Amino acid sequence: MNPSPFAQPYPTRRTVLRAAVAAGATLPLLSACVTSGDDDKPASAAGDKSATNPLGVKEDAALEVVIFKGGYGDDYAKKAEGLYTQKYPKATIDHKGIQKVGEALQPRFVANTPPDVVDNTGAGRLDLAALVGAKQLSNLNDLLDAPSFDDPAVKFKDTLLPGVVEDGTFDGAPLVLNFTYTAWGIWYSKPLFASKGWTYPKTWDEMIALCATIKAAGIAPWTYQGKYPEYMNDPLLSMAAKTGGTDLIKAVDNLQPNAWKADGLKAAAEAFAELAAKGYIMAGSEALSHTEAQAAWCQGKAAFIPSGSWLEAEQKDVAPKGFDMVMGAVPARTSSDKFGAAAIQAASSESFIVPSKAKNVAGGLEYLRILFSKQSARSFAETAGTLPAIAGATDGLTLSSGLGSTRDAVNAAGKEAFTYRFRTWYAPLAKAVDDATGELINKRATPAEWADRIQKAADALAKDSSVKKYTR
Repeated sequence: MNPSPFAQPYPTRRTVLRAAVAAGATLPLLSACVTSGDDDKPASAAGDKSATNPLGVKEDAALEVVIFKGGYGDDYAKKAEGLYTQKYPKATIDHKGIQKVGEALQPRFVANTPPDVVDNTGAGRLDLAALVGAKQLSNLNDLLDAPSFDDPAVKFKDTLLPGVVEDGTFDGAPLVLNFTYTAWGIWYSKPLFASKGWTYPKTWDEMIALCATIKAAGIAPWTYQGKYPEYMNDPLLSMAAKTGGTDLIKAVDNLQPNAWKADGLKAAAEAFAELAAKGYIMAGSEALSHTEAQAAWCQGKAAFIPSGSWLEAEQKDVAPKGFDMVMGAVPARTSSDKFGAAAIQAASSESFIVPSKAKNVAGGLEYLRILFSKQSARSFAETAGTLPAIAGATDGLTLSSGLGSTRDAVNAAGKEAFTYRFRTWYAPLAKAVDDATGELINKRATPAEWADRIQKAADALAKDSSVKKYTR
């Protein structure tokens, strides 16, 4: 877990899945300050809708764009602004690239004078849950149903990668659009495996057999970011999702009774307990930070490490030349899994919003239609080194080994890219899962005790009337 995730191009596990609703890193007090409803809502600029102007942009209306200027910079946003002014040459654009989004914009939301587009990212971002509750965000249905900027025959929503619309949906309304896409899997050095004649396993039985071979070669089969056991949760929960499919994921996220005791979760917990029991996790891993574990892995002390697709960027100054890391999908646990072997856990991040009380809502929506075009997203991928949330945006590009493997994994998964949302919705449950998994993979809890412990936390949360519940 990078203590300063916004200083480098990839988000960390916490910033990705907690970006939608988490309040811990957002600007406090917003929920007590913003107003709701349509009171004092300014008239928004609007023009006539047409085939070439599907969102009804007023061609000479000014547009204000605020971008979080973090690891990705803001040049990609400026390029999209250039495309906007090419189409609407009478429009002027006020661009602001800033760091503390919440601090800068909270007073403007309170005063009902927000910008037209906001990249709501960074440690000081605005509290999305508070904005949603105060009805401060525009519904994006018109944008989603509009023709895409690249191809009028294809709807905008059909150009997005799986899960992107759902990631920004609150109580059935699409209110947030995430620009980047992160996938999780198991990482290894492709040249190391080639030199040893090892083949990445597709099933867990193959994984266990390969681990025995790797250990015999004097290399630890696995390590992990021990101080942050959530990293090991990703492959464990991915395996469970493959076995139990959508029903299992929904049961977990919806806090259903005994959800954590499902056969798929039990089997996945048993699989990762087996890694520990057979000595296939590098000794001392539990005490390592993410940087220490990943450095050991890059030094060839372990063959596998779990992580998200930001790993390559985090290790660019650590990995030796020719290490050529790649990401593989989590192996299948059973032969009757409901998802295919290529299914992966993935989610979108880098949240863009169009405030409902903006002066130029139509222009804000049009800007997003342009920003999320292949032309714009391709440019972003080339400079930022991460996947945009737009299907096919990196096709034909020469990518690094890690990013290329991520793209290939996302393409192979197709519609079987999935994600859990309990981390986003319920931070206490996320911590309970992390703590329990730490005990499991260090042989201090059995799989049954792991499930009991998490289920107890989930049940307590379900009964707590003070906690807002979400469903999917």
